[in-house]
Amino acid sequence: MGAAELIGWSPDAIVTMHRPTPNYPRFHLAFPVTDLAEARRFYGEFLGCAEGRSSDAWVDFDFFGHQIVAHKVDRAAMHEATSDVDGHAVPVRHFGVVTDRETWDRLAERFRAAGVNFVIEPYVRFRGEAGEQATMFFLDPFGNALEFKAFADIDQLFAT
Repeated sequence: MGAAELIGWSPDAIVTMHRPTPNYPRFHLAFPVTDLAEARRFYGEFLGCAEGRSSDAWVDFDFFGHQIVAHKVDRAAMHEATSDVDGHAVPVRHFGVVTDRETWDRLAERFRAAGVNFVIEPYVRFRGEAGEQATMFFLDPFGNALEFKAFADIDQLFAT
């Protein structure tokens, strides 16, 4: 029995109830998994997270209005894993935030001016497609990967 059944609501009702307001920054977390089907069963069926975009290498889920992404990796690569997203080697273990585009542009300018060494330079991916987004990645002083992103249309955060 999933979390939705335990509390007596459908997954759609749970996600709708917890969706942040349009101007609220969404949290973003990506993590490695070794089996996307099992990730779909756990996050989608058990936890009731609606599925967004996906590929053979990753799946987006709506985690109570926030974006989590399961990236498929080999068991041996769980700690150093990257996933191909729009032709870039995205660090699988990363976290970040989804902001509005104006804020993202200001942050990109500030980070460039500070001489940040980007893992993935600021750019727009999925241009003209569902889920078009500006994104950039860099590491904190401890090697943790951070992603800052902004969607052309925030209502497409979980677009398929």
